[in-house]
Amino acid sequence: MNKSIRRPLVAALCGALGLMVLAPSAGAQQQSGTTSMREQRAKRMAELGKNKDAEQKTEEAAALYPNATRVQPEAKANPKIVKQLQEMQELFEKQENDKVIAKAEAIVAMPSAGAYEKSFAYSLAGNAAADKDDQAAAAGYFAKSVEANGLDNNSHFSTMYNLAVIQFGDEKYAESLATMDRFLAETKSTKLEHAAFRAGILANMGRHDEAASAYKKLVADNPGDKRLLMNAVAALQNADKFAEGNVLLEDAYKRGMLTEPRELRALYVGYMNASRWDDAQKVMDDGTAKGILQAGPELAKDYMVLAQNAYVDDKIPQAIALYGKAAPMAADGEAYLNLAKVLEYAGKKADAKAAAQKALDKGVKKSEEAKAILAR
Repeated sequence: MNKSIRRPLVAALCGALGLMVLAPSAGAQQQSGTTSMREQRAKRMAELGKNKDAEQKTEEAAALYPNATRVQPEAKANPKIVKQLQEMQELFEKQENDKVIAKAEAIVAMPSAGAYEKSFAYSLAGNAAADKDDQAAAAGYFAKSVEANGLDNNSHFSTMYNLAVIQFGDEKYAESLATMDRFLAETKSTKLEHAAFRAGILANMGRHDEAASAYKKLVADNPGDKRLLMNAVAALQNADKFAEGNVLLEDAYKRGMLTEPRELRALYVGYMNASRWDDAQKVMDDGTAKGILQAGPELAKDYMVLAQNAYVDDKIPQAIALYGKAAPMAADGEAYLNLAKVLEYAGKKADAKAAAQKALDKGVKKSEEAKAILAR
């Protein structure tokens, strides 16, 4: 076969897949390690003496932090302030958040307000501010509630956790990590959600080695948790530890856990970054055949990466086949233009001209290159 001069191809890039770490919502009913707003309401009502059934249930409630080092204070309201606390609670129930905050400020300014009343008021003000999406104010109130140190352990540490969540959501990652480290040190919590949240903070701080180490341990202990797996892989990839990420993904792939496009892409991008091109193609072809990966511009770009590598390695038939897959689903005609160049290099002039015409039809940046192929 007479090969013509190699023509430079349009480069296609494929980077590591970054996955977002999701934080829980402050005040929402979520993991087993924190109390929901409904549960907190029942407890507050019991503490204020308004609900005898709630009081009984509160007394029977299991400690959420049984290993906590903090000595739990006696959480009872000063009789002189009970009415004001009840009024603040009722305002919160009505979602009159501005009035809740104003009432809380008035309560903490009272000379008779002790540690419990201040913690209670600041905590409720924090939740009201969070409802208003005023994250800075919410963080400030939650911090004051914790420092007043007047609530029972369940409420105290749930408020501390909410503070870490608010700080995270406000992208104050260093502060969130400090709060979370204090939370873990004082609660001695071994709950998955708490350790995972701390790992997520590290990842968002760019401390990828530490995040990856934390996530890997969690994955080892919880092999069926896909979110942990994908976050571990993201941290490993961001730490340039693609081989370690691939090990985790390969195992998950063999167990049938990778069922979403981004999960398969994490695996084949990992293979690409490890120069395991054939393995990457197998995953892509398998995902396409199963309908997990859908034809489109993004998948086209990834097939172009494979095609370009095959061309550089002088695997011309493979490069032709891969550009042939990429070109029809690409957003423009660049894949067709590259296909035309490879076909011309392989001596297949008629096919090259057909591809060059399709490149012009779809649009390319350098139309003169396609026209030159047609003219030769």
